[in-house]
Amino acid sequence: MSLLNLPGLGQMVEVISKERNLPKHAVQNALREALLKGYERFRKTYRSDGINFEEEHFNNFDVELDLEGEGFRVLATKTIVDEVGDADHEIGLFEVREVAPEAQAGGTVVVDVTPEQGDFGRMAAIQTKQVLAQKLRDQQRKIIQEEFQDIEGTVLQGRVLRFETTSVIVSVSSGFGQPEVEAELPKREQLAGERPYRPNMTLKVYLKKVFEGSRRGPQLLVSRADAGLVVYLFANEVPEIEEEIVRIVAVAREANPPSSAVGPRTKIAVDTLERDVDPVGACIGARGARIQAVVAELRGEKIDVIRWSPDPSTYIANSLSPARIHEVRLINANERIAHVIVPEDQLSLAIGKEGQNVRLAARLTGWKIDIKNLSKYDYEDEDRKAQESIARSAPILEQSNLDDEENDYDNNED
Repeated sequence: MSLLNLPGLGQMVEVISKERNLPKHAVQNALREALLKGYERFRKTYRSDGINFEEEHFNNFDVELDLEGEGFRVLATKTIVDEVGDADHEIGLFEVREVAPEAQAGGTVVVDVTPEQGDFGRMAAIQTKQVLAQKLRDQQRKIIQEEFQDIEGTVLQGRVLRFETTSVIVSVSSGFGQPEVEAELPKREQLAGERPYRPNMTLKVYLKKVFEGSRRGPQLLVSRADAGLVVYLFANEVPEIEEEIVRIVAVAREANPPSSAVGPRTKIAVDTLERDVDPVGACIGARGARIQAVVAELRGEKIDVIRWSPDPSTYIANSLSPARIHEVRLINANERIAHVIVPEDQLSLAIGKEGQNVRLAARLTGWKIDIKNLSKYDYEDEDRKAQESIARSAPILEQSNLDDEENDYDNNED
């Protein structure tokens, strides 16, 4: 079989493999696809023979690399026919029987169609080079996707590489001994308190998303502001969480508050089924050692650890820590509206600076929380308003339930 020479082919595969952190088989696959595109360009430019090339014309063609011989061959799988109508896809039975007497029409045979060394022109070589660069990028994206998709939603160790506009580019690895790849830490996922970032600075990042398909820039999106980072840090510091004695029920985080006058803050609700275990104490640790380790990693972010409760009133009261709550009234359970009544001296603490404390408590519990002053709260008037609100929402809720029942019936019929 003929061979189109590529001097240094084996060494080229080795170098690309190391430079791109790609396995050799991935480099060879990319090279085969690129050479095939180069051959297509050669055929369309120099050897068209009046053929109108359809998009799938070369689907039966393939490239075989010969690393030892330092070259490649172009092969075509052709159907054996009595009379040839399309030389690229068919071959005559008489011609095949000269080398394989047992051949029958309807079968297939692989034919060497490698062009002469001088025929594979300059344009074909340029096309091969361009396609190879693209195919190598595609292989890198594919490998990164396969490598990181299963660990999406976990925390990785990152190292700052460089800066692109407002984003920070960090290097991360999927595990010990694995090559590092680039990930983007956009401004919205950064912590304002740790800017400016410095080259080679190390930090833990939450792998938020693995992008699929072609995308300019890194395929990985990481975060320092996601609540998942807080969950990981507590699980890493608190053995009871790792052992599932204590569980994290909910997290509400405001890593980048809307106002620079307000610092970052997180509320985390924990619970346990073990009677003799204090879940809040387990997360705080002796003399606050465990929570301080988390706070240090988050550059001083304030963290409230509260006890979850199946009783909404208790849970809401706990969520407004450190404020002292007089009473929680569940005004409308259907719309999850609650009034939290506090003494006047606890109002600002319950609401928090620029409303941050109550905002996080509402996100943590899933209830709309309205803070009320105990000295000005009119129970009778608020009860009347609540009954009117419930009466107004009842027809809407009833119609919604009917619609749900009709949808369930239609689905069952299907």
